[in-house]
Amino acid sequence: MSQPSIAHPTPPDGSHTADASARAARLRVMIFDVDGVLTDGGLRYGPTGEVIKTFDSLDGHGLKLLAEAGIVTAIITGRQSEIVARRATDLRVAHVYQGVHDKRAAFEDLCAKVSATADVCGHVGDDWPDLPVLTRVGFAACPANAHAEVKARCHWVAGTRGGEGAVRELCDFILRAQGRYDALLAEALA
Repeated sequence: MSQPSIAHPTPPDGSHTADASARAARLRVMIFDVDGVLTDGGLRYGPTGEVIKTFDSLDGHGLKLLAEAGIVTAIITGRQSEIVARRATDLRVAHVYQGVHDKRAAFEDLCAKVSATADVCGHVGDDWPDLPVLTRVGFAACPANAHAEVKARCHWVAGTRGGEGAVRELCDFILRAQGRYDALLAEALA
């Protein structure tokens, strides 16, 4: 695979690369990693050993907006967590793969389930375990604090960190690329 161009969401001149916008415009499926993407990546352990994760509510609304625009949302994550299952239910994410050690196999299963090819799928990840999917999808994205090897292979890099609005920034970018942002905003203002 050739090295994709990196498009930062808010370059000094306010432009985006045409490549990232064109890729986002074709999306039918958007896949999200959890730790470091939907959360800040921190794992907080409670007194009885439970893991506590913090999700950004703006990010969550972004996922809902993608679904309203007809984009299938999915989660593929390496950890198994009841917290993630609950958050996915709250956000109406129908396709959730947890405890996944082979993200590529989960991605292939998802594509088969939703009858989609890799070129109309996007993925947002932050570390090496995400690379098998990021390098296969039509639109690869990551938060600002992703590992350098991930950033080097993404079409779009957020200006914000994972768990701190990067996903909402990404969702807004996708909705604008598909020409749906203004209509959804108008509905919210009605």
